[in-house]
Amino acid sequence: MKHHEWILEGIDCANCASKIENGVSKIEGVTNSNANYMTKTLSFDIEEQKENGTLTVIKSKINKLEPDVTLLSKSTGLLIGKNGLSINNTSLSKSKDNHHLEDLNQSHDHSHEEQEGNEGHSHGESTVKTTVTRLIISLALLLVANFVPMNEFMSLGLFVAAYLVAGYDIVWRAIKNMFNGQLFDENFLMTIATISAFYIQEYPEAVAVMLFYQVGEVFQGVAVNRSRRSISDLMDIRPDYANLKLADGSTRSVSPDTIKVGDTIVIRPGEKVPLDGKIITGISSMDTSALTGESIPRSVEATDSVLSGFINKNGLIEVTVEKLFSESTVTKILDLVENASSRKAPTENFITKFARYYTPIVVIFALVLAIIPPLVIPGATFNEWIYRASIFLVISCPCALVVSIPVGFFGGIGSASKKGILVKGSNFLEGLNDIKYVIMDKTGTLTKGKFEITDIQPTGGLNKNQLLELVAYAETHSSHPIADSIKEKYVKKIDENRITEYNDISGYGIHARVDGKEILAGNSKLMQKHKIVFTESTEVGTIIYVAVDKEYAGYILIADAIKEDAAEGIAIMKEKGVQHIIMLTGDSKTVGEAVARKLGIDEFYAELLPQDKVEKMEEIMARKGPKEKVAFVGDGINDTPVLARSDIGIAMGGLGSDAAIEAADIVIMDDKPSKIGTAMQVAKDTQRIVWQNIILALSVKVFFLIIGAFGFATMWEAVFADVGVTVIAVLNAMRVLKK
Repeated sequence: MKHHEWILEGIDCANCASKIENGVSKIEGVTNSNANYMTKTLSFDIEEQKENGTLTVIKSKINKLEPDVTLLSKSTGLLIGKNGLSINNTSLSKSKDNHHLEDLNQSHDHSHEEQEGNEGHSHGESTVKTTVTRLIISLALLLVANFVPMNEFMSLGLFVAAYLVAGYDIVWRAIKNMFNGQLFDENFLMTIATISAFYIQEYPEAVAVMLFYQVGEVFQGVAVNRSRRSISDLMDIRPDYANLKLADGSTRSVSPDTIKVGDTIVIRPGEKVPLDGKIITGISSMDTSALTGESIPRSVEATDSVLSGFINKNGLIEVTVEKLFSESTVTKILDLVENASSRKAPTENFITKFARYYTPIVVIFALVLAIIPPLVIPGATFNEWIYRASIFLVISCPCALVVSIPVGFFGGIGSASKKGILVKGSNFLEGLNDIKYVIMDKTGTLTKGKFEITDIQPTGGLNKNQLLELVAYAETHSSHPIADSIKEKYVKKIDENRITEYNDISGYGIHARVDGKEILAGNSKLMQKHKIVFTESTEVGTIIYVAVDKEYAGYILIADAIKEDAAEGIAIMKEKGVQHIIMLTGDSKTVGEAVARKLGIDEFYAELLPQDKVEKMEEIMARKGPKEKVAFVGDGINDTPVLARSDIGIAMGGLGSDAAIEAADIVIMDDKPSKIGTAMQVAKDTQRIVWQNIILALSVKVFFLIIGAFGFATMWEAVFADVGVTVIAVLNAMRVLKK
């Protein structure tokens, strides 16, 4: 199978995107057809041996369904030709790098004019300014025809002129779609409804309804494009340029995708880091909030790694590039977020199917309403019931549902991204609401994954700093990870002249002489060997007992430290509805029990091998209910099999961890367990807003369908029930970005 992605240039209608997705999916040899309304992309897989012929059929199908849409290859930015392959056309060519989230708010026609709205789903044929001009002219003609005395023929002519100026594009597309078998779209419904109004001689209302509908469409287009812009602003992390250092020491601003691995770039204060790399010279602090959601700057210096998307706060630094721009962190994040809404949530799929049946059913009811009552109800007229049927036709457009729901989920994914949480699909975001079991790895997930001094307990006349100093000197020549953690904690430079004797006793510890004092630092066996009287500690971790000149001087506790927010993270998950939190670890039962007790974890399993974790996962998966989900949280490197087996795999990704980004469904960019609760809250907010829109749209439509059928509603109310509710629903969906 070969994967293709095309830009649907000029598509501003969710219903149209749905038609394209459905039409392409029915073509033989095509699988995984997905039209993403928010990013204006169509993705699909086809069998390689049938590629050329199938591409031609796909292009022909799209041209038939939506003739105003221009097709561009996402990988090359070139126009798609008649054979379905990209061709060189510079007037329409767009760089593939311009199709990231920051460009979602732009809609180009053939002259590259920027748009903020659409003309009745005109897919970019004119700007908002042109549309508004048309509507003003139409309104003027309507007022003249309605209020200036003239003969009936001239008045009708002006009404028809006003109608065509306002809605000629809708009528024309309705006619074309009829010949293509597309009867149940908004163009057809509005055309039939308004022509019916002309038929029953409700001329002013026919024109006014078309005007109102077009005004609503402009506002809808503006609202959707503003939503795209709001999300793109959240993810405005793509660098525009890189300062390449030349051989003569000067710099030149170039596009980041022209930089090669090994090149040196200069990053000035206030500039974005354009590519992943390692600092050669300079000291600075980095704003990492765009990637992690954290406001506290991170200090960096020579040999530290920096990632694209960071913002250099104050110092001038030089960086050796370690990854091409196409493989950099910022590119991967933008691609993930952009493509996330292609994995649709069950609610989205349900509404898409619902809309497919809802519109034809309402149209059939409208037909029945126009014909049956005048035949069976004494005194009923066809004109009266045709008017009521027209109201049904206007209300039957499903725009409020098919537009606002993708916007809601896309906004939720954007909101999570701003908080440093990458969600790879709307389905995973919605799935967070059903999590009842969370299985967590210990090392690197709940703990920091490295040895740290967690406690210093001196006895006798020494204080904590003095005890740490003596042990740091004693461990100077050791390369053991425990020794490294002690020296790292001590920080100060070690004067080796103070050490006059050193002996590493395998299996016991260190015997050294510092400043003439005999130092013993090691395990309990070392103390017993030298007959040191000491009190054995019961704390969990590695304990370094210390004796000075044969006298017990205290101990240092070294452990894999628990992350500062781990307990908070567990508490938040329980608050959000998680019923069972389970920890899996390869550590001893004693260590596992201590960590579980400290964090409030419900159950734990210790001394597990990697394959044992998969078995435990299977056991837990068997315990869950039919609508319950199991999430696994791991570091994304050694836990790939368990991440893949779970319903939702959550990786403590760490900045720039390729393995984590690849392995999981959700990636926590700053390794904080508390962010799992944050992700669950975003999911709850998104779900609540999506269902608010569903209930709003359906209840308003049903209400106006009922009162319209009984003759208590006009077509004005019907248009509000369609485009007015759509605008309200889109604006409501964007509230998730502020959560």
